[in-house]
Amino acid sequence: MSDMNTDQSGGAGIDLSQFYQVFFEEAGENLDRMEQQLLAIDIEAADDEELNSIFRCAHSVKGGAATFGFADVAELTHQMETLLDRLRRHELDPTPAMVDVLLQSGDALRSQLARHQGAGGEPVDTSELLVKIRALVSGQAMPASAAPTTPKPASVLSEPPAESAAPATPAAPGSKLARGLELRVGPLSDPSDADNLVDLFKEIVDLGTIEPLDGGQSSDGLRRFKVVTTSSDEDLLDLFTFHVAREKVALLPLGPGFGFHEGSPGAPAVENPPDPGFGFFEDAPGAPGSANAASASVPVPSNAPSTPARQPAKVEKAPAATLESSTLRVSVEKVDQLINLVGELVITQAMLAQNSKHIDSALYQQLASGLADLDRNTRDLQESVMSIRMIPMSMVFSRFPRMLRDLAAKLGKKVDFVTQGEATELDKGLVEKITDPLTHLVRNSCDHGIEMPADRLAKGKPETGTITLAASHQGGSIVIEVRDDGRGLSREKLLRKARERGIDAPDSMTDGEVWNLIFAPGFSTADVVTDVSGRGVGMDVVKKNITALGGTVDIESAEGYGMRVSVRLPLTLAIMDGMSVGIGDEVYILPLSSVIESFQVHEHTIKTVGGTGRVVEVRGDYMPVIDLEQLFHVPRGGDEKTTSIMVVVEAEGGRVAMLVDELLGQQQVVVKNLEANYRKVDDVSGATIMGDGRVALILDVGSLVRRSRH
Repeated sequence: MSDMNTDQSGGAGIDLSQFYQVFFEEAGENLDRMEQQLLAIDIEAADDEELNSIFRCAHSVKGGAATFGFADVAELTHQMETLLDRLRRHELDPTPAMVDVLLQSGDALRSQLARHQGAGGEPVDTSELLVKIRALVSGQAMPASAAPTTPKPASVLSEPPAESAAPATPAAPGSKLARGLELRVGPLSDPSDADNLVDLFKEIVDLGTIEPLDGGQSSDGLRRFKVVTTSSDEDLLDLFTFHVAREKVALLPLGPGFGFHEGSPGAPAVENPPDPGFGFFEDAPGAPGSANAASASVPVPSNAPSTPARQPAKVEKAPAATLESSTLRVSVEKVDQLINLVGELVITQAMLAQNSKHIDSALYQQLASGLADLDRNTRDLQESVMSIRMIPMSMVFSRFPRMLRDLAAKLGKKVDFVTQGEATELDKGLVEKITDPLTHLVRNSCDHGIEMPADRLAKGKPETGTITLAASHQGGSIVIEVRDDGRGLSREKLLRKARERGIDAPDSMTDGEVWNLIFAPGFSTADVVTDVSGRGVGMDVVKKNITALGGTVDIESAEGYGMRVSVRLPLTLAIMDGMSVGIGDEVYILPLSSVIESFQVHEHTIKTVGGTGRVVEVRGDYMPVIDLEQLFHVPRGGDEKTTSIMVVVEAEGGRVAMLVDELLGQQQVVVKNLEANYRKVDDVSGATIMGDGRVALILDVGSLVRRSRH
């Protein structure tokens, strides 16, 4: 089937390119899943389910690649399948070398798929990987050197027989590898649909031949055909599924008069059927244990090489069928458009609620009831739509185990990776932008933080270091922490390096100020420049990127015990709950998640500190006071109001009390980007449109807290 795309390009064949994108997405997901499972596998006591799951991932990629004619992908996954098949049948014991080769093969497959997807570049050379895999399959020591100078073609390199996979490049029908099958289709609501399968054999080069049996249709509504092909059952079923439901198709050995059948003189022994889940639904025609289970047991010619007896594989249910039916791929643009429409709906609902305040609910009871239902349904709709864009942090965390494994091996260190709060959700737009800064922080912990095993033992530490990546919600923000139990930061070394670079670094600097020196452009504590670090490029970019997202970075460290970097990001949802407050004729919005309490205050309860600063006592604690009227220069009209209400808000671990004229209420607000539509305004994170059409500013509570500290 490797010549399929050649036939397509000629214009006479079936155009399968419409299915390419789905294949590339599913293949990427399968490779990610396989990598995670390989990293998590216990080599000393590998679980059968883990090995079967890894095998299924490779098998799914191989089946799709063979269907679409990506011969290089199919060849490599076929060899991976052979190795994984022997592992899951307990003919081989897992070793670290096998895990390494399978991980390298996954990287090569990603490069091959990217090239087929249009990324360009030279073809990926997998000859060395193929030699290593075949050596591991045969039980030999894996070659340490590169691939042979003149590698043999894949078809003549030695390989243990594996009945579960078809040749990457099928031989022509009628050759010694061709085999005969009986194809049963139906019953179908439209029997003529089976003719589409006949057309496939005419359209696709080297697929084989097909001819009707029993006149083409029997009294039971089934269509029967004789098929001669070199392709595997899985490849045929994957291809037929484009035209006929998989459960309507069965492949069986040919009956008497058409070739070998089970029990006939000279017929080869029937091999064990494959596990369910590799192309079959449970109880579907052709599935093991069903009436047509023989479809999974296709005889091979009598002159084919014999295959060693194998233990029956563990029969299990695979969740793949339910996964496909429970998920739906939707482009991000469509989701963003839906969020914008819901935002406009929220504004319209707020306008109706504003105008309905003056309506007598007794006279217009039905209208009032409808508006109440609209309010409730709008809120439910908003929450549902917003949850679509939210992605669990596990999507970000999952890429780090492999990176750390390779980096630790390169540096000669031993590192355990621990994640916490994987279920914490963050907006997709932020997830994409926070990945690179987190990657640098994790690499930095492994390179600079974790010591060499001998050094750790000398300090009384376990030789294996621990890097922890944790995420949690705190108020209206998400906090992501990167912690390690390594050497920590050295105050003296940082000060010395800063002075060498001409940075003003007096001894009177606090620890926090010293730690922040590492964010200076070009600053590095590495003594030797390597391909991992030492050039002073990274931490300044990390802070710049996080600040651009409206976030902050804090460092805590204890020399000899470790370091913690905390990244605090706003959730930046398009719609949020807010509390509207009035000052003069202006309306401002406070994020409801940051509001702690509100109370009335008298002038004598506010104390002056240092001549300019003011604080207020709240249950024995003093907190800074911010007068929003003075901060934003709010003009007063003739009818002046008295500022007698304080609202306590919290952000970034600090609290401040804000002086306002009145509390107008709680409502949903649609966040509009003020910087994109006007310009950046200090202490303001965005704007919104109120129900009466006026624009209200959304206050940046974190910025106000930082202002109070200075």
